[in-house]
Amino acid sequence: MNVELPPFVRDTAARFGAGVPYALKVLAGRLADDPDMGRPSSLPGILTVMVEGDLYEDCPDLAVGYIREPDRIQIRYVSLAPSAEPVAPDQHEGPGREQVQPVDPLTEAVTVRQIADAWLRIIRRLQNHAPDSCAALRPGAELTAIAALEKDLGVRIPTELRTLWLLCGGDDGADGWGSGCLPGNEALMALDAVADVYRWKLDAQADHDAHNAGRSEEERITVWKATWIPVVAHGPSDSTSGLYLDAATGYLGRWSRYNDAWDEELDTLVTYLEEAADMLEAPALATRDKPGLVGGALVWRGGFGHAMVDRWRPLTG
Repeated sequence: MNVELPPFVRDTAARFGAGVPYALKVLAGRLADDPDMGRPSSLPGILTVMVEGDLYEDCPDLAVGYIREPDRIQIRYVSLAPSAEPVAPDQHEGPGREQVQPVDPLTEAVTVRQIADAWLRIIRRLQNHAPDSCAALRPGAELTAIAALEKDLGVRIPTELRTLWLLCGGDDGADGWGSGCLPGNEALMALDAVADVYRWKLDAQADHDAHNAGRSEEERITVWKATWIPVVAHGPSDSTSGLYLDAATGYLGRWSRYNDAWDEELDTLVTYLEEAADMLEAPALATRDKPGLVGGALVWRGGFGHAMVDRWRPLTG
């Protein structure tokens, strides 16, 4: 029985730990001998098998999903197996920190697949049409770096954001333009920038809380919540505004240096990336923003000034 491990699954899994590729190699051998070893899941056609990380060096517990066909097996996703018990934050961490709750492995597996598919659709378009923008994307962050950030913030990093960071650790902007590859020329933030903005916004909320104590519920001002994680910035070196992911609701919202009142985005990270990929693949149908090129850089029409108009050309399908 042939066991296939698609490149995007292999690349994502390697970020979970140096021992994960070897663990998957061992699992592939076991699946070849026993294709039905997995348990049926709620995902149509997907069997799930758990991998005990303690059996391998530098390998966490894993949930692996695969499909079985008459002549082959294809591994469709690899995700971290959730802890069975909630993990309380460090006792020295400040107020507003949340406990880590168990995650349904099947829901997590679907989310991992959706984020990986959407991001790789974006990458393929950049590789084919905007190599400068593709080159500006950082390699995926290490799982240990994401875990350190999670501890620093005191809030659980949602599966979708952790998956995205494992695929890409930030966007430095195309040379000479400083624009990110996301709609509006916004950029995926690097982890250190995420921590800086989070602390800055939490401090701003603390200042408001000092005044909120004497205000009625209707008069209290909220500019930041502990579950809001900065994800996207106006540009690689521009932290005037951007998008956050609310770890409590799963929805994106917009943050600003000036604490402007913004409408909720009504997007999840999955739908946001899927729409960006859709606009890149079918530019003529794009409604929220129009993708185009300036040389080898992707430049979105809604995020640049008139000085660039003469050099900008629309991206074609």
